[in-house]
Amino acid sequence: MLVRRMNLRTVIREFPDFPEKGVLFRDISPLLKSASALNYIVERFHEHFKVKRVDVIAGIESRGFIIASALAMRFGCGMVMIRKQGKLPGRTRSIDYTIEYGKATMEIQEDAVSAGDNVLIADDLIATGGTASAAARLVEGLGARVAGFAFVIELARLKGRELLKGYDVCSLVVYDE
Repeated sequence: MLVRRMNLRTVIREFPDFPEKGVLFRDISPLLKSASALNYIVERFHEHFKVKRVDVIAGIESRGFIIASALAMRFGCGMVMIRKQGKLPGRTRSIDYTIEYGKATMEIQEDAVSAGDNVLIADDLIATGGTASAAARLVEGLGARVAGFAFVIELARLKGRELLKGYDVCSLVVYDE
């Protein structure tokens, strides 16, 4: 299904000095509230990745869960969660990584993906690339392959894409400043 072109920038809100002074937070909440904007996002990602085999969509906590769920419905596959440490039951794999504001740990359930699965990883934003790169290592550590990355927003000046060299990365809105 083809949807009419939409300028997502006009819907994204900006909050200066959040979560800390000097940071300009790009808020996708209005995109999620709008059925037409959410549909547009899903269709753009589907158009980009439909030529690949996608067995499962992995959403990165927390806004990535929303994007991944919508994409999973469009791709006709399931969705799994990559969460902050201590939030998933059962046996998990964890990884420590560096983020824009420090260090963090995230996890995936050991049975979330199977060896040989092609996993599309979704999140609302890529900044430094630390979170996305760690997510890829978690997925690959379980024997699956990363089919690509779907980001609504990319903060290009932070060069996160460089950590994802060799992967198919699709960002719908790129901010250079």
